[in-house]
This record gives sequence, C-alpha cells and structure tokens, in this order.
Amino acid sequence: MVFGKIEYLNLLPFHVFMKRFTKSNQQSMSMHYKRGVPAKINKEFLSHRVDAAFISSISAKNHNHVNLGIIAKKEVLSVLVVPNVKNEADIESASSNVLAKILDIKGKVLIGDKALKHYLDKKPYIDLASQWNSRYKLPFVFALLCYHKDKRLYKNIEAQFLKQKIKIPQYLLKSASIRTGISKENILNYLSYISYDLDFKAKKGLSLFYKKSSY
Repeated sequence: MVFGKIEYLNLLPFHVFMKRFTKSNQQSMSMHYKRGVPAKINKEFLSHRVDAAFISSISAKNHNHVNLGIIAKKEVLSVLVVPNVKNEADIESASSNVLAKILDIKGKVLIGDKALKHYLDKKPYIDLASQWNSRYKLPFVFALLCYHKDKRLYKNIEAQFLKQKIKIPQYLLKSASIRTGISKENILNYLSYISYDLDFKAKKGLSLFYKKSSY
C-alpha cells in the first residue's frame, strides 16, 4: 500500500496511530509513503500513484472516503490570510485558496506549519476557519481520507483511530518541534483545535462548501 503522507503538524496524531496500526496488523512491510504538501499529494492520488491519503476537500469530491478528515470546529490557527498585502494563493494549498475566495477575504493565503508560526509570532492574520464558522455556524473540512480500493481496511482505520486518544511520544514531539521551530507546548495546544471526526455537522459544512465553490 502506498500512502500519501503530508507532514504538517495537524496530522501528527494520525501518523503516530498509523505506525502502531501497521505493526499490530503486520502490514508494516507493505506500507510505503510518498511525502509532499497537500497540492502535490492531491496530484499523486488523482493519478493513482498513491492508494490513499488525506486529500484536500475541494479535490476529494466524488472520490471514496471514510469519515475521517482534517476539520476545524471554529478557528484553526494554521489556515490564515495575511491582510493588507497583495492577493496571493498558497501553492501548497487547494481548499484554502478556494475558501478565501468564497469568503471574499483579500491578502496572502498561508497554510500549514508556516501559517501556525505566523500566528504564534503575533503577526496580523485572519483565521479562515473562524470566519467560515462566524458566517455559517458550521465546521470547515479541509481534507478527507480518500482511498481507491480496500474499503474495509480504511473503515477499520477510521473506527480504530476515532476510538483512541492518541498520545504523541515525547521523542516525536521533540523531533516535530526541532523541524518546525515550534515549541512542544504550542504544538499540543494547536492540535486541540483540530478534529478528525467527519460527523453530521462537519458533513453539513462540507456540503455547503461544495455548493459555494460550485465545484
């Protein structure tokens, strides 16, 4: 199985889970990863070069997915627009660029760990998920776990992941902190803003996003 791996902090708990899941299911020998930013992983998935991945929601429509996603109930801290500068999309993104257009928020789109650093540095920002929630009173779904085949496997991953409280080992937190330049405390605080459960309200938010984007 080839899995598209996005190494943003928001998926750190899922990567910890998958490492344990593959070992316990004796699948570690058959698990391979292709790494990249969301826009790259979208292309890899759509061209069938990866079997499964968290795909930007704007690209995930009409593809098989389970009830796992990257979801912001309200604010998210890592999908921002820098105001009062020239309009600029983030080349790593797909859904967030569309979201900024839907909300008619002008400026430079930033996503991922660099956006979180921008927030932590207390620089001017507009949180896109917060703006979406303020306007529509719904969560925003940034990505969905999509797959091409082996539905039973991914439904099992969904069930196992959602029922566990994932504790991130200190050595992985330290490694992530060194890689991103973000403290372990700020990483854990950030992760408290992320939900992975594509529940009823999240599905409503996703449906509205598709309608607004006319995708």
